[in-house]
Amino acid sequence: MNQNLAFADYAVFIIYFIVVSVYGYTVYRKRKQDEQDAKAYFLAEGNLTWWAIGASLIASNISAEQFIGMSGEGFFLGIAVAAYEWIAAIALIIVAVWFIPVYLKNKIYTMPQFLKTRYNESTALIMAVFWLFLYVFVNLTSILYLGAVAINGLAGGEYLHVIMIGLAVFALFISLGGMKVVAYTDVIQVAVLIIGGLVTSYIALTTVGQYFGVGENAIAGFKVLMKEAPEHFKMIIPKPTATSSQLDIDKYLTFPGLMSYLAGIWIINLNYWGCNQYITQRALGADLQTARTGILFAGMLKLLMPLIVMLPGIAAYVLYKDGHLPQLVGGKDGAYSAVLTFLPTGLKGLSVAALTAAIVASLAGKVNSISTIYTLDIHKKYIQKEAGEKQQVNIGRFAVFAAMLLAVLFTWNDILGIGGVGGFTYIQKYTGFISPGVFAMFVLGMFWKRTTGAAAIVGVILGFVLSVLFNEYAPMLFGNETLLYTAYPNGKGAYEIPFHICMGLSFLFTTLVMIAMSFAGPKINPKAFESDPGMFTVKPQTTVLIVITLLIIVALYVKFW
Repeated sequence: MNQNLAFADYAVFIIYFIVVSVYGYTVYRKRKQDEQDAKAYFLAEGNLTWWAIGASLIASNISAEQFIGMSGEGFFLGIAVAAYEWIAAIALIIVAVWFIPVYLKNKIYTMPQFLKTRYNESTALIMAVFWLFLYVFVNLTSILYLGAVAINGLAGGEYLHVIMIGLAVFALFISLGGMKVVAYTDVIQVAVLIIGGLVTSYIALTTVGQYFGVGENAIAGFKVLMKEAPEHFKMIIPKPTATSSQLDIDKYLTFPGLMSYLAGIWIINLNYWGCNQYITQRALGADLQTARTGILFAGMLKLLMPLIVMLPGIAAYVLYKDGHLPQLVGGKDGAYSAVLTFLPTGLKGLSVAALTAAIVASLAGKVNSISTIYTLDIHKKYIQKEAGEKQQVNIGRFAVFAAMLLAVLFTWNDILGIGGVGGFTYIQKYTGFISPGVFAMFVLGMFWKRTTGAAAIVGVILGFVLSVLFNEYAPMLFGNETLLYTAYPNGKGAYEIPFHICMGLSFLFTTLVMIAMSFAGPKINPKAFESDPGMFTVKPQTTVLIVITLLIIVALYVKFW
């Protein structure tokens, strides 16, 4: 079985590259006047349709950490990892109904601007710098590294640095055109991503059917997966007992069953989808109804994502367990690339194009957010206050180039050790260190008028400190069994609290401290946002979208509980 790409695969990939490039350039030429309008460049203000917003949200979200990382978790955990996607759909409903109206009514364009408007300048500056470091050294680097490794494996394993540079240049080409070019090319990227992803899943299932003697039939192949790996089709991972194996404990540490739904997974999703410049930027330039419809459209697409990014991992597990996947290398993160080797010539190129689309869209969206925060929240305010519209656009483009250059430098020899811990885990863990404090600061700032700026600063610092405490030191300091948590052996000679539970505890104590501090201030903070109950009212068509999404999620959980 040839793992390398053939001429037809390269031809399909080149066609994809040309289509995206030409379309992006066409959008750029039509909106070239955006070079004179900073908000139009950074936010595509007033120019995005609901379907462009929804597609761009998904294209920016689904990247190498999903295709490679979540497929790897599908190999390891099974369908339980789909909770990240399905709970995200509910989180998007919450964001569309309650978060976005607050942002739009108060004319919020960046997350640091939110913090300055609601709290104070110091909070905004601290978090602007923090977000820049997080986006560059965690998100951008991991996406670039995982993507380059995956495509390099399919191309023969000898072109890692060439592919890395190619992905970076492709993303630069798109992102330098501004938010409108990013968003509308994302529509093509999502189409390629979904089609290519579905093709990969279909081939994976038919391959399973073929090897297990039930014919090249996708439905029969899916039934084989459920028969051969029934533990991989349970949403709730059981709590370990005294007789549990280390493998079962490791699974629980990664996704601690029902406790995930009481703690971490909500914080992860609501913080990511509602308090994240990288994501909310797509909707901040639209009117309320367009933004809501686009966000809910993205939520419905999220329901489909496990079929694309998780199912191939389960198929890889079943094939590998029975000795039919000798080409699997690199542990669980190699599952997706191994499955791609089963694709016939031409279709392999389409799947590589889908993977590239996910990587490039996320890279472009990420650097656009980096340039927006740097330009509007740091450079314009503290370095060059008199910068005009065109100067701000040029500064933003410089920031795009600088961020991508840093990402390439730090991923060149994997200085950050992304490959060692696993891509999906790397991103979830290090973004999760700040998620509890940031989410507490945002949600209290939006919906409790008494929250003070001092409480916000303490909250974001305390949230980080508590995250480090519970993740790294709590078992050693307080013991393995307390009223708050149970720590389990991690197979490396130490005990560990499940990461989701650490996030929940950090969020709980951070919120309590912020509330206690705010009671020392005025009953209504002078900087509290104006709120109008009417802005949370949804139209009938919006209600229909919400009900359909919730019914599908209920049906999925009833089936796979």
